Amino acid sequence: MSPVEFFRNMPKKICPECGEHMEEQAESYMIECDHCLEKKAE
Repeated sequence: MSPVEFFRNMPKKICPECGEHMEEQAESYMIECDHCLEKKAE
């Protein structure tokens, strides 16, 4: 399996707080989605 195929087949990241799928960025290590992080900051 090529590396490109491997990354295409990975499951989408899910926020453990709300269960929503997260949009991932190349060098993002966030565990929770932006919405849940904003709620924690309040």
